[in-house]
Amino acid sequence: MQIGAVFPQLEINPDPGEIKEYAQAVERMGFTHIMAYDHVIGANTASRPDWKGPYRLESQFFEPFTLFPYLAAVTEKIGFITGILILPQRQTVLVAKQAACIDVLCGGRLRLGIGTGWNEVEYEALGVKFSERGRIYDDQIGVLRELWSKEAVTLKTPYHAVTDAGLNPMPVQRPIPLWLGGGTMRIKKGQDVPDAVLRRIARLADGWIPMWQPDARGLEWLEIYRGYCREYGRDPATIGLEGRIDVHLANADKWGEQGKAWRDCGATHLTINTMDDGLKGAEQHLKRLADVRKALGV
Repeated sequence: MQIGAVFPQLEINPDPGEIKEYAQAVERMGFTHIMAYDHVIGANTASRPDWKGPYRLESQFFEPFTLFPYLAAVTEKIGFITGILILPQRQTVLVAKQAACIDVLCGGRLRLGIGTGWNEVEYEALGVKFSERGRIYDDQIGVLRELWSKEAVTLKTPYHAVTDAGLNPMPVQRPIPLWLGGGTMRIKKGQDVPDAVLRRIARLADGWIPMWQPDARGLEWLEIYRGYCREYGRDPATIGLEGRIDVHLANADKWGEQGKAWRDCGATHLTINTMDDGLKGAEQHLKRLADVRKALGV
């Protein structure tokens, strides 16, 4: 199981030197990848008293497609994954171009975690209909893989048209791995109904970044997903699974147990999130990561 760290962008100082120090230290500590969340714009809650989203105007986010080339230039082997890039609110061919260039610059160290997101304010600001995000997303996945795999592409879909054109440079990985985020259960008439997102992940993903923890409920969803994989003729063991642990001092005695639970359920990757526990600056986050590595026995 590969173990990575969530880039603490909400709580790190916006200083290039500190960001460089963080990335290089995480690499020296033996972590295999850095995950970066993605939000382009934040809602001003002063005019939205009923706002329920976890992020707002004051929440600091570095844009992954500008962050990763910088991190690639100051590191040597650590991988990078978006967790997740809100794909439907971005222009697909441009995403393909940006990701291909990053993959070249980092020497094939990129995984692209993608999802549909939840923030209607963000979709409005970026000029995309929130209600169409699922249909756009389904369309985008195939288009990205075509552009990353073929030098010249001709295709026409409900949301895209490319006529005998292609990317240059092409990515190192052809195609770049697509890891799909999300996957929950919806309640209908008192019954648990598998979310259509699970079927999409089972059918299309190179890897899955789920939203649950590996407790009894999460393991139930995992088995449903694995059943869907088999329906589509795919071996679930060949599809990556990226767990996440939110490491707070209050649950420090559970860190090792949580890591083992992810390992036992077949996770190929595990990412450690050190945010939202009062830490400030790179130094405090790095100390927490060192403590977690000891707890995990790695």
